Amino acid sequence: MAAHNELGKKGEELAEDFLKNKGYTILEKNYRYQKAEVDIIAKKDNVLSVVEVKTRSTDYYGNPQDFVNPKKIKLLVAAINNYVVEKDIDIEVQFDIIAILKKNDKIVVDHIEDAFLFF
Repeated sequence: MAAHNELGKKGEELAEDFLKNKGYTILEKNYRYQKAEVDIIAKKDNVLSVVEVKTRSTDYYGNPQDFVNPKKIKLLVAAINNYVVEKDIDIEVQFDIIAILKKNDKIVVDHIEDAFLFF
């Protein structure tokens, strides 16, 4: 496995642990719908959180959250629309980003709740 894939997988594991420690229940990991993949679908306090995890080893090219572009947002929205219909869920939905940055030997986790609007 390529180093960047290993870093991404490790980032998703860190994000999952981070969410659990904040009281979230993890419902799905790597949920796929057509061309979209949702990293984590979690629930807390009657809110469904759609979580995109971005992990970077440097901020030289920008912060991890800067790499969630309009195309990715459109894919996430399509996937979660399918998910709530498929599971027959009537719940508030928010889109979060967990940005993980490895700085030297430190790992910084930034949870951006309700990171973008989807309409």
